[in-house]
Amino acid sequence: MISAVVLLLLLLVGQAEALGEPQLCYVLDAILFLYGIVLTLLYCRLKIQMRKAVASYEKSDAIYTGLSTRNQETYATLKHEKPQQ
Repeated sequence: MISAVVLLLLLLVGQAEALGEPQLCYVLDAILFLYGIVLTLLYCRLKIQMRKAVASYEKSDAIYTGLSTRNQETYATLKHEKPQQ
């Protein structure tokens, strides 16, 4: 698809020299419109991939449900008392 667009643009280069200002703006608008569509599609594809990755992570995280961490502290807290004078 991209190669077809590039080929079409190369064919229009010769015609673009003969175009007046309004016609050139229409060509540039069409290019920007296609660019916007492509970026939107890529963004949506990225969002869908991220949702799938999060869903698969949550499924793998479900393996650890029901397990608990150790409640016993490893180190005891020392109480520092000031010497009496």
